[in-house]
Parts: sequence; C-alpha cells; structure tokens
Amino acid sequence: MNIVIIGSGNVAYHLAGMFADSRIPVHQVFGRNEAALAEINSKFKIPVSTTELSDADLYLIAVSDHAVAEVSGIIQRQDCLVAHTSGSLPVDVLRGNYRKACFYPLQTFSKAKRPDFSSIPFFIEAIYPGDADMLIELAGKISVNVMESTYEKRKYVHLTAVFACNFVNHLFSRAKEISDRQNIPFHYFKPLIEETVEKISFMEPREAQTGPAVRDDRRILKLHEELLDGTPLELYKMMNQSIKEMYEL
Repeated sequence: MNIVIIGSGNVAYHLAGMFADSRIPVHQVFGRNEAALAEINSKFKIPVSTTELSDADLYLIAVSDHAVAEVSGIIQRQDCLVAHTSGSLPVDVLRGNYRKACFYPLQTFSKAKRPDFSSIPFFIEAIYPGDADMLIELAGKISVNVMESTYEKRKYVHLTAVFACNFVNHLFSRAKEISDRQNIPFHYFKPLIEETVEKISFMEPREAQTGPAVRDDRRILKLHEELLDGTPLELYKMMNQSIKEMYEL
C-alpha cells in the first residue's frame, strides 16, 4: 500500500516519524514548506515534494483544520482512501470522489519533544467498514491504543483534550508569569506538576484535588486574590468557583 502524507507541520513530521519507527514505508510527504520538508527528508529518508503529488492508495492529510477542505481538493485520484487527522472535522469535509476517513492521533505535537508513539491513542472513522479495518490495522502497528469512533464521539474527544491539555498548559504559562515576576525559577514547580499528573494514573482526578478551594479556605483565597489583577485574577476566581461547584461547597 502506497502512503502519502500531505502537510509539513508538526503532525506531518511526527506521523512520518511514527511510520519510520514502525518500519511502515511512506511513499512521499507533500507540502509547501521547503525547509520543513527538507528536515523530514533528512531525518526519516522519505521522498518529499512541493510540486508533484504522487499517486497513493492512502493519503493522510495533516494540515491545519481550516486548510483541510482546500488541500483535499488537490487529490484527483478516485480509487484511493483519503483520511484527515483532525479531531474536530467530519469526514465529509474532504472534497473528492475518493473514499473518506479520519485517522486522528490524540496527542500534542511539537518538534522539540518526541512523544512515546506506542501509547498515542488513534481514533478511526471511515465510511466503509473495510477502510476502517485497514486504518485500525495500520494504527495498530504504531500504537496499542486504537479505537473506532464516530464524528459525534470524536468531537467530545477533542473537547476533552482541550480541557486536559491546552487549558492546563495555558495555566502553566500563567503560573510561570507569576513566578518570573517574583524571580522564582519555574523549574522548582516541575516536581509538583509531575506529581499532580502522576497521581491521576491511579486516582480519579476528582479524588486527587487539593488546594484552598476544595478546603474552602477563605483566608488563603482572599490573600491570593489580593496578589492578582486583570485576567489572572479572573482565572483564579473562575477556577476556584468551578472547584467549589464540583464539590458542592
């Protein structure tokens, strides 16, 4: 089966890495960013192009959500399977007379950090059962966590991921702003962050909650509010209110 990855960003880069590590041949990576494609070619020895899209049995579109529909229109072949890698788009966003699917890896990707590919969850959706089986088998060569899904289910997967990853990382950034202003090295907080994440490996997040809000410690809450202003203050109040509501305080 000839596989072509379309895209040159973080997701395309790591997909190429996943396939290379799993000894799954990729026929080509096609994209617009010549420097990024050159890096993929150098790192994974996969042919790349910015001008000529190769024929393939499977095209994996790994571009930003707003570009998926337009990019999918460049595929003229009809006897092929095309899958996007988005968590928040339906398969019918793809423009073409080919078979359509989704091959969604649930992970945050940055080139500076190599994830453990074997544990990345893949959510598979396809119009035809045979295509779903093929994509599940393909994902299973990379990861032990593979699940067939629907668009309705996948929307909630993506929403949960935003809460669990994007929002949490933003709070890390806000926390670092506070520590930086007080000349407190942020690395002192990393053991706390690591322990917090580690705990939910064997405890429900709800059971692992600590802090002044869950204790209803109004003195500390008031003290903290006096140290903040602007958006960080609003975030602090909102998060504490959410905690109190969860624990009915």
